[in-house]
Amino acid sequence: MEWHNWSGSVSAQPRTIARPRNESELRAAILATPRVRVRGAGHSFMPLCETDGTLIDMSDYDAPIEIAADRASAWVPAGWSLARLTETLWKEGVSLINQGDVNPQSLAGATATGTHGTGKDLGSLSTQVIAFELMLADGSLVVCDAEHHPDLFQAQRLSLGLFGVATRIRINVLPAYYLEERVEARPLGEMAERWQELAAATRHFEFFVFPYADTVIFKSLHPIAGEDEMPHSTDIDERPFRVACELGRKANFLIPPLQRLMMRLSSKPSRRVGPAWQIFPGERTIRFEEMEYELPRADGIPTLLEAIGYIRRKKLPVAFPFEFRLVAGDDIWMSPFNRGVGSSISFHQYARMPWRALFAEIEPVLRGANGRPHWAKRHTLGPDQVHALYPKTGDFLKVRAEVDPAGKFVNADLARLFGIERK
Repeated sequence: MEWHNWSGSVSAQPRTIARPRNESELRAAILATPRVRVRGAGHSFMPLCETDGTLIDMSDYDAPIEIAADRASAWVPAGWSLARLTETLWKEGVSLINQGDVNPQSLAGATATGTHGTGKDLGSLSTQVIAFELMLADGSLVVCDAEHHPDLFQAQRLSLGLFGVATRIRINVLPAYYLEERVEARPLGEMAERWQELAAATRHFEFFVFPYADTVIFKSLHPIAGEDEMPHSTDIDERPFRVACELGRKANFLIPPLQRLMMRLSSKPSRRVGPAWQIFPGERTIRFEEMEYELPRADGIPTLLEAIGYIRRKKLPVAFPFEFRLVAGDDIWMSPFNRGVGSSISFHQYARMPWRALFAEIEPVLRGANGRPHWAKRHTLGPDQVHALYPKTGDFLKVRAEVDPAGKFVNADLARLFGIERK
């Protein structure tokens, strides 16, 4: 049996795929083989789920949703997709504080990798979590939070799946709210000068830019009353873009004029309003590979412009736009944002084009700007770099050794990344 991630670049041949529905079935799956990993939606571009042992799918696990009496938090199933979870929470009258722009990922996978949306004052999904229920390597079920097993909780907040299988997560929520989305084209030069002003005027700020175009697509989201709710639809029509990607792949010299054409076709402003769970995500049907680096906030725009300039000088073939977002700082041990407020730059490449070569060219620019990679996106960190970037790595690995001394949840890539000797 074979498993592939969303983009098709990561595969695994697990001995078995388990779909536990309850605690006893999960315990049996964990204890059945020496090696265990958990899969979500496969939206990680790094081989985090790769295993030759048991691959666990938690999407059918029976865990109740419990909304707190003050309606400020909720216990929810860890294995549910964000799509299923956010729709269900809406029916209960609450919404997540923030989320990213795609929603097939499982909540557990999103928090384990530090997945985030955008907003100058808003942190990653991991910052919204206040407790975990998880099953450890020995089959025991524990609940951890800031008071109970605090070191395990701190490590589990961004865990890469190294400590156990999350069954339920307690996460902060807000009363259900609507969002207004506005999308418009702006000159890249204007965005580079006014990004702080524009970000201050909306709750969620981001923009997309093709490296060979001088126009960006600026997208803002802001809470709004829902009286003028508009039908939900995908945020972009990807059919012309798919054609442009294929043309650029076959004839690289067409990429710059195609990107300028795509910007002209996307220049008409748009607006829609709807429930937050519908407006946050967009549909992504064209496969791509991604490398994302998080930088100190003030360094984000200069680094993006440096990367674009480098690509243009080297005439590197890039079919996809890049994405620029803002994320609040946090205190999570292994979070890229634990040194303060950050900028996030996502570099995408069409999956049918040479993405490894592109990322190899760009990554030194990002590291030179004191960047830290998103754990689930393409990067080439090794244990020396991890320890240098994250002072709490030693504490993180100490907790891992305490709860999983045999390395049941350590796959080959994580062993390489952290310098863990597998038994």
